[in-house]
Amino acid sequence: MKEQPRIILSGGGTGGHIYPAVSIANELKNRYPEAAILFVGAKDRMEMQKVPQAGYRIEGLWISGIQRKLTLSNLLFPIKLLSSLWRSKKIIKGFNPDVVIGTGGFASGPLLKMANSARIPTVLQEQNSYPGITNKWLAKDASKICVAYDGMEQFFPKDKIIKTGNPVRQDLLEIDSKRNAAISKYNLDTEKKTVLVIGGSLGARRINQLIEQELDFLAKKEVQVLWQCGKLYYEDYKKYTDHRGIQVHEFLDTMDLAYAAADVIISRAGASSVSELCIVAKPTLFIPSPNVAEDHQTKNANAIISSNGAKMLKESELEDRFQKTISQLLESEAMQIKLTHAIKKLALPNATQDIVNEIEQLIEKR
Repeated sequence: MKEQPRIILSGGGTGGHIYPAVSIANELKNRYPEAAILFVGAKDRMEMQKVPQAGYRIEGLWISGIQRKLTLSNLLFPIKLLSSLWRSKKIIKGFNPDVVIGTGGFASGPLLKMANSARIPTVLQEQNSYPGITNKWLAKDASKICVAYDGMEQFFPKDKIIKTGNPVRQDLLEIDSKRNAAISKYNLDTEKKTVLVIGGSLGARRINQLIEQELDFLAKKEVQVLWQCGKLYYEDYKKYTDHRGIQVHEFLDTMDLAYAAADVIISRAGASSVSELCIVAKPTLFIPSPNVAEDHQTKNANAIISSNGAKMLKESELEDRFQKTISQLLESEAMQIKLTHAIKKLALPNATQDIVNEIEQLIEKR
């Protein structure tokens, strides 16, 4: 292994693409402190802020996804793609990477396409059980494809697939010992059960509407609620803090403690969340977002449901079934034990290390 490998990572648009890329970069830096690491993202997307905050340099491409309706952005897409391919070629020639890693999102498409053209090894990291259009486009020429779910050979070449799981925050690997710290941090009553509600960093409108609607019901159940409503909705819902055991947070910056405090979790089913919840192993109700490409959150959740590891309600089912379902999760000890044991079996806690092991093999061959 060369002492100073040169590596480009690309992934963005959402936290689900950015955070796995940063986790991989951190593990590479941990092993090879002198490694040269560059990120490539989409201009004006959240990676342009999040990656520098994590301590890495990033270059931006003029690229965006195709919208489902006719828009100016769609009309500009061919021009943006050609511009991004040209810019990616210049970046690759100037940086001269040993390997290029894509974790999904718009920018990884042209970048990895140009890396493949230059015969540089590429690694795809697919977080979801149903891959995005970018990774499906790149799969044929990729050197390796790291996945988190079984059955991915229906989308990717079977001989390139390695099941590694998704990178997760390392502070989640052991949370049982943190329960007392969590109770103190959030000033919780040890005699009451705690429901943790998470809908992503920006928030989930339908989940927020549900919790607001069910506040009195939850109060009657004598539970306390840690409610991460998200940046977009905090001003609307912060008024409910201290409403009979409710805590409203824009963002939870100590997720390990939030998970440690929780007895039951209500969550979207983004790939990173699902992977974290397999490791956390608490009784979980997934409410997938229906507003994502190919309905992949429902597919992610179904991969857990099929192993009896969690419960799921579609947004259309919430009115009729939420109260009964959450009551079962809170009150049935048999169900709690069954779900916890089943979801724990699906955890892949060494994902980041396993992905970097695969990257190292490509660099050594090169």
